[in-house]
Amino acid sequence: MITDRVVLLLVLSVLWPSTALPFTPGNIGNLFGMPDSDGRTLQRSKRGWMWNQFFLLEEYAGNDHQYVGKLHSNMDRGDGNVKYVLTGDGAGSLFLIDEKSGDIHATKRLDREEKAMYSLNAKVLDRRTNLELEPDTEFNIKIHDINDNEPKFAKETYFASVPEMSEVGTSVATVTANDADDETYGNSAKLVYSILQGQPYFSVDSENGTIKTALPGMDREVKENYQVVIQAKDMAGQMGGLSGTTTVSITLSDVNDSPPRFANHSFRVTTVESTEIGGAIGRIKADDPDVGRNAEMEYSIVGGHDTFNIITDQTTQEGVIIIKKALDYESKRDYEFRVEVKNTYLDARFIHGLQFKDYATVKVTVEDVDEPPVFTRNPYIIEVHEDTAAGSFVGVVSARDPDADTKPVKYSIDRHTDLERLFNIDSVNGTITTLKALDREMSKWHNISVVATEINNPRQTTRVPVFIKVLDVNDNAPEFAMSYDTFVCENVKAGQLIQTISAVDTDEPLVGHKFVFSISATNPNFTIADREDNTANILTRRGGFSRREMSMYFLPVVISDNDYPIQSSTSTLIVRVCACDSRGNMQTCNPEVLPFSDGLTTGALVAILLCVVILLMIVVLFAALRRQRKKEPLIISKEDVRDNVVSYNDEGGGEEDTQAFDIGTLRNPEVMDANKLRRDIIPEMLFPFRRTSPIKDNADVRDFISGRLQENDVDPTAPPYDSLATYAYEGSGSLAESLSSLESGATEGDHDYDYLSSWGPPFKKLAEMYIGKSPDREA
Repeated sequence: MITDRVVLLLVLSVLWPSTALPFTPGNIGNLFGMPDSDGRTLQRSKRGWMWNQFFLLEEYAGNDHQYVGKLHSNMDRGDGNVKYVLTGDGAGSLFLIDEKSGDIHATKRLDREEKAMYSLNAKVLDRRTNLELEPDTEFNIKIHDINDNEPKFAKETYFASVPEMSEVGTSVATVTANDADDETYGNSAKLVYSILQGQPYFSVDSENGTIKTALPGMDREVKENYQVVIQAKDMAGQMGGLSGTTTVSITLSDVNDSPPRFANHSFRVTTVESTEIGGAIGRIKADDPDVGRNAEMEYSIVGGHDTFNIITDQTTQEGVIIIKKALDYESKRDYEFRVEVKNTYLDARFIHGLQFKDYATVKVTVEDVDEPPVFTRNPYIIEVHEDTAAGSFVGVVSARDPDADTKPVKYSIDRHTDLERLFNIDSVNGTITTLKALDREMSKWHNISVVATEINNPRQTTRVPVFIKVLDVNDNAPEFAMSYDTFVCENVKAGQLIQTISAVDTDEPLVGHKFVFSISATNPNFTIADREDNTANILTRRGGFSRREMSMYFLPVVISDNDYPIQSSTSTLIVRVCACDSRGNMQTCNPEVLPFSDGLTTGALVAILLCVVILLMIVVLFAALRRQRKKEPLIISKEDVRDNVVSYNDEGGGEEDTQAFDIGTLRNPEVMDANKLRRDIIPEMLFPFRRTSPIKDNADVRDFISGRLQENDVDPTAPPYDSLATYAYEGSGSLAESLSSLESGATEGDHDYDYLSSWGPPFKKLAEMYIGKSPDREA
């Protein structure tokens, strides 16, 4: 068995500083029964004394197969029959044993940081039978640490920040290092921190590596970045210890400790008067050495200003001066105001004793530009009556040159806004007149644009809208509101209602429409009853209508309004005669079919008559065309005088103004226009139209004219004084009698044309022609 005679070279401790001395066989006996470094002692068993744990310094382990110790059993007689076998951690690779002598060696250097303890088993075998001579013995080999690892930081460079102006001792950051050596054995892993670079601004706690500020009043605006080098040293910082370093980049963060300040307390800005409202005319800037939120500023005008305003550009922290009201060089050219700037965010730690605002004066100079003309009003609204004649005055527009009132301005109408060319404008004084008569019923408003242009600079123009309202004049007569389909029953009774009519008028009187309905008082069939609400009832005057006698009646209805001048019109109401049942419901309105002796109906006869009329019209037209082609020449004579005669196929002119005179009035004096009323006087009451009877045929023309003049002078319903009055009376007792050759029984032979010779040279040729044709002369 393994006894106290087993000699082992053991390392029990590490000598200071970090040097160890191996035990020799001579000092083993001195350790029997003594405690080891872990407080354990060698124990006695049935096999005698033995070690259960051995110590080995990592510095010496494995150097050139370093001898570790020796195993020896009581069964070993020295004859070589005993075989020693080693099993367990690292047996055969890290640790080798001599089978004969029991010597143990380490094959390479051992590192405690890789493995701190190895567990091994020792066996004693009979070399011949390979049987165990003694039970297995288990023991441990523990590697003792030496200071062979330097402290290491996790990063080569750390980044940290601390507010500027921080108090001394303000914590900045904590950096720690790690030492792979055994912390529980000696001082190999006991670290001490120190600062190599960064003084006197910062310090470091030697035990935990906390960096703190060491200098008061550090100003970021003076210096912002600092590089601090921290060292960690083991062996409690004593001589011979290992060390490691790291760099800490420290930035001073900004605080609002600096107020904004204007570098120049007076600014001058120049702008033109044409700058639009809201436009920027200049920028001013104050300086603030702070950054970020601490440098944000706000600009304002002290006391405000009615023409200018200032806003803050958040990107550049500049004050932008903008226009709040239009500038006018001619009115005011120079402005001056005071601007205030201040921080939007304040730090309560630094506001004491400092005023975080500043002031500056801004002077604005307005420069002149050539401005377009300016109208006195915008827009213009003008009213004009619709009966205004062409060339009448409508209104006046006025514009001036704001640069100089003496500069001339000309006016024109934009014809794109007056396509019908209804208006004209005086280019000098801006007077608008009409070119055509206006009709409110066609258009109530006319919107035109008037352009004012500088004569000296035609590029400077200004437009203004002119709204012309056409006022109503009672120039339209009322008429039926709709087309009526009126019928009367054959068996109708007198006084029965057959139709209710109403009227419309395109005019718009101020007091509303009031229509008066009437028909001829001598109408034997129908009568009218005005309902006083702009409607009227058509009633039968008699009963018993017959379709056979007359299937349709035309009833003229006169409708008058109440505006000035009074307008009236006649609308015809068509009344059909229909067959009705006993309740008055219409059954049929067609005329009855009447029998004839030849068996033809009325419809057939009408068709035959139409065919005959059409044939006759064709024959007459054909004859007229042939007669026109065979027209005789102007002169029939043996002598060919065609070279001396010019024939004109011109019927001749007539009355060019066909509206001025109606020949029908001369032929029929009783046909007169009943709607021509005077406008120059307002009648006190509405007189019904009165027709005057014509003068007898044998009355003198002078008496006739005098009578008509007197009637028009005293009649308030007559046309005005400046109207053309037509008196349709030819007169009687003419000595010339009728000048027409129609119905004349005289022939060419009955005339004596000798008198033509006395009419002069223009009629000489004519006299020769007609005198030569005289039958007496030919004879």
